[in-house]
Amino acid sequence: MTPVEQAFSTSGVLAKVLNGYSPRQAQIDMAIEVELAIENQSSLVAEAGTGTGKTFAYLLPALLSEKKVIVSTGTKNLQEQLFHKDIPLLRKAMATNAQMALLKGRANYLCLYRLALYQQERGQLDAQSLADFVKVQSWSTATHTGDIGELVDVAEDSHIFPFVTSTVDNCLAKDCPNIDDCYLVKARKKAIDADVVVVNHHLFFADMALKDTGFGELIPKADVVVFDEAHQIPDIASEYFGDAFSTRQILELCSDVLQLYRTEFTDVKQLGKAAEKLQKTAMEFRLLFPHDPARGNWREKIQLPRIQRSFENIKTDLDFLYQVLKLCISRSEAIDNCFERAVATLAKYDIMANVEQFGMSFWYETTRRHVVLHLTPLSVADKFSDYINQSDAGWIFTSATIAVNGGFEHFTEQLGISSANTLLVDSPFDYLHQSQLIVPRYLPDAQNPARANALAELAIPLIEASKGACFMLFTSYRMLNLVADILAERIDNSLLVQGQMSKRKMLDEFIENESAVLLATASFWEGVDVRGDKLTCVIIDKLPFASPDDPMLQARSEDARRQGGDPFQDIQLPQAVIALKQGVGRLIRDVSDQGIMVICDDRLVNRPYGQVFLSSLPDMKRSRDTYAAEQFLANLHQINDQ
Repeated sequence: MTPVEQAFSTSGVLAKVLNGYSPRQAQIDMAIEVELAIENQSSLVAEAGTGTGKTFAYLLPALLSEKKVIVSTGTKNLQEQLFHKDIPLLRKAMATNAQMALLKGRANYLCLYRLALYQQERGQLDAQSLADFVKVQSWSTATHTGDIGELVDVAEDSHIFPFVTSTVDNCLAKDCPNIDDCYLVKARKKAIDADVVVVNHHLFFADMALKDTGFGELIPKADVVVFDEAHQIPDIASEYFGDAFSTRQILELCSDVLQLYRTEFTDVKQLGKAAEKLQKTAMEFRLLFPHDPARGNWREKIQLPRIQRSFENIKTDLDFLYQVLKLCISRSEAIDNCFERAVATLAKYDIMANVEQFGMSFWYETTRRHVVLHLTPLSVADKFSDYINQSDAGWIFTSATIAVNGGFEHFTEQLGISSANTLLVDSPFDYLHQSQLIVPRYLPDAQNPARANALAELAIPLIEASKGACFMLFTSYRMLNLVADILAERIDNSLLVQGQMSKRKMLDEFIENESAVLLATASFWEGVDVRGDKLTCVIIDKLPFASPDDPMLQARSEDARRQGGDPFQDIQLPQAVIALKQGVGRLIRDVSDQGIMVICDDRLVNRPYGQVFLSSLPDMKRSRDTYAAEQFLANLHQINDQ
């Protein structure tokens, strides 16, 4: 018996720390494959269905190898769970002195310099931001890590955080007067010395992109790299090997310049004028886009005369600020930093103005306040495979949703890792008895104005039968809001609607409020874990195909066509299958969970590609009878209430 097999046996490490532990063959199979990949410095791609225990299946072999390990996750929740719960549990059971470190992106750490800077600016904050600022100040005197995740009584999306954290642009680095006490520097030093470092995908690829330009590294070199929630990697990798230009960067630069003008540079009147002028121009540029968040093709958008004029005005005003900052160089580290940011922003502007490059997608996205312009490579396969080949490390890619129709090709080809070993491990849950899949008949199609009303009519009896233990997941904010407005008039249950509060607060309220119904879009389709009879019904409004006018999809589809491929089969279908698997995965989270999955899309049963979706989902009992689903839910909650 190998050390890994022994660890998973009835007398092994897990049996010591987990009550009622019994070995699972699927978990052991995965652990053995992970061990081989580590030993052979090769790559493994493994789909492990919900409930397999994949976390321990990769952590145990990684820790037993006594090598330097990086574990990268897709969500902060999983990052926190690994660091604060799973790894300490194994470390204690194995009686190992292996050192651990948690490393997050810089936006997660308090910046002492910027905190001190904004203590002079309190008058400009609104009442809520001021209250949050007081909490941050109080916490700053007691924290050891500077991790703003410790601030549980300040909302995740509080307006105060950009004022008290740094960005790559505004960080003074070695010129900062607080460098010796910098929480980010301390966290990175700890990571370099640690045996196991827990990071997230965005940080990992930000670091990889930095190495690509020849600069220093955030993440130390490792012998073992594990990507959990690996299905997110292709898109995140593409993002970091591209470039971005945003009005947020411009407004933050203007805000910092105005702060310096009011305190240290009152003699340079042009400084305030230049910053205010650029600030106004950037805001006017945002107003040319629709109010609601959207994405589109930047190559096409920049051809519109009013967009082109406004974009050119940004260049003119940015250049004016650059000239004024140039006159102030060497008077302080802070003003020198602003000058360097103006130079970098002008360079990014030029990239986004030159939309004729090949092999790239130029696209934009908007938030409520900002516009972000993106340049994204259509493929990262060559770059990523070179990185892996030069690493002398074992690479593990795992998720509950990587395979499509039992195959991994679409994932491995995107990353250039076609030679990787693959493993498909089914969930141990008994989906046939624990769940039902309902595909309702006769719903109006997606474009029909009566669609929202029909979805609400369908949902009301299911919500009643499940006593509110219900998620409604949508593919668009438009449909989400239409259905939410109808339900608000028709049912007494509390409605938790995405966009009205933070994700964490929504989940907490959903669990605490017995009859609450949660309505959400993309970010709730994955990484959300609600167990037991608190969630017994998940309603999905339609198959999650990317919007046909999504700019990245358009660019990749065009590229696939040029190479003789089929954009629908090669790109759209696999992406939608993985997204649907994530949504379906919210329902059954434990061996005792039961529930109904309702997918309101006829294409699942009357289009040939529907079979690809169905064969990629767990084996659930299928029906088109919503009344039977209501009875199932009513009986289930009746039993649980007894």
